[in-house]
Amino acid sequence: MKISFPIEITAADTNKRTISGKIVTWDEQGSTSAGLTVFEKDSIDFSKPVKLLLEHQTTKPLGKLIDITATDSGLEATFRLAKTFRADDALEEAATGLRDGFSVGVKINEWKNVEGVLRIQSSSLQEVSLVTDPAIDSARVAEVAASQTPENSEATAEETTTQEDKVSDTTSEAPIATEAVEASQAPVVTAQYMAYTKPRVDTNVTAGQYLNAQIKALGGDNDARDLLAALQIATVTENTGTVPPNYLRDLIGIIDSSRPFIDSIERAPLPATGMKIFTPKLGTQATVAVTSEGSEFSSTDTAVTFQEDTIVKFAGANVVNVELFDRSDPAFAELLVRELAASYAQKTDQYAAQIASQNASASTGASIYASIVDGISDSYGVMRFTPNRLLVAPSGGTNGIDFAGLLAATADSRPLFAAAAPQNAAGVITQGSTNGTVAGLDLVVSPNYTGDDANAKHALVYPSQAMRFHESGTVELRANIVANGRIEIGIYGYVCVVNRYPTAFRKLAVA
Repeated sequence: MKISFPIEITAADTNKRTISGKIVTWDEQGSTSAGLTVFEKDSIDFSKPVKLLLEHQTTKPLGKLIDITATDSGLEATFRLAKTFRADDALEEAATGLRDGFSVGVKINEWKNVEGVLRIQSSSLQEVSLVTDPAIDSARVAEVAASQTPENSEATAEETTTQEDKVSDTTSEAPIATEAVEASQAPVVTAQYMAYTKPRVDTNVTAGQYLNAQIKALGGDNDARDLLAALQIATVTENTGTVPPNYLRDLIGIIDSSRPFIDSIERAPLPATGMKIFTPKLGTQATVAVTSEGSEFSSTDTAVTFQEDTIVKFAGANVVNVELFDRSDPAFAELLVRELAASYAQKTDQYAAQIASQNASASTGASIYASIVDGISDSYGVMRFTPNRLLVAPSGGTNGIDFAGLLAATADSRPLFAAAAPQNAAGVITQGSTNGTVAGLDLVVSPNYTGDDANAKHALVYPSQAMRFHESGTVELRANIVANGRIEIGIYGYVCVVNRYPTAFRKLAVA
């Protein structure tokens, strides 16, 4: 839980390079991002030394705490600033009222809720920050100077050393604050000024909560809009302490985002523009031949044409009632997006494999193993690339050449592929997974494979270089409120399959 409740500086003395103020007021109610909050008397342990930071950024320290005192009304603290450009700027900003607020970071140990007010009973001081926008105008900078003068430098050095020893006799770093709590303090002692206070928003949200906020923002919800705006500038440093609760959800069904076939071929990004990809393609190969002295050189005309492949869009959506988002756990939105993404993966894998199967040439053998061997030989003759993949469906393959058929294949009553033994040199398939090799080919088992246009699930032998799959870099999520008050959630992406050597894919058949 991170709550914000800033207070303001009461004094800054740049002769001593110090800034002072009441950093906490006991029993004074203030409004924070967690609601109304009160620090009970003596509820903060300040025994460990802390640093003064800039806007809660641990990478931008300004100085150290050199003195802190607990009074009946709250905590008074003094910080000595380092001789850095950042600290010089901080002193000037404090003096001119540009950045004159304190914000404490505490780790809350004990608290209670009394009629909607968070009453902090025990906490540990982790850090204090100099901030721009305090929640309430209750205390301001009193005095600022730029450097030590000769007449007071000796006294200042002695005083600073003595006070710092009270709280900073250690080399250990203070841990990052896991809760930031900002409180009000003493009356203002300098001129007032008007300032815009940015909304205090808890940006520790899940993906589902973020999607829910997108939908509500489209409907005009100001809190949702504030959250979306805050997330645009939020950093990890600002959100170090909160871990939202985890909800477990069991789903009866299949969510599988794997793409075995696409992973077995070449991959490339889509061009930035256009809806077609043009690939140069050679016609008749130019030739070289043995040529006798004084004879005409061998010459074969060739031409370059272009293979044209179309970029297509895969999209999916789900329309639900607005009540489902207003009144249900945000985890539903995460599950819905996950299902859409899985379906996108399955359909694109099926699409690419179907193109390969539809344009493949046949290779036939007298047995499963013989057809695979023929496929290897035939495929090599197309590209002069040795094929390295064998695609099969889990079951239902043409002529029984599928994953189940390979596991059941035998030779002389011995498993042909499923047993790793000296007598079994045809390949090895691990029965506990879909991994393995068949006749030197990497086995690719795709549950997304539905075969060619006629749904014939031919096993395919091919080199991975025969096809290239182009895909857009991102799959975008859209959430819109439609005219009837329902919500449509969709994802989409663009892909293009470039079948560079169609006949290098060999569909296997058993004669």
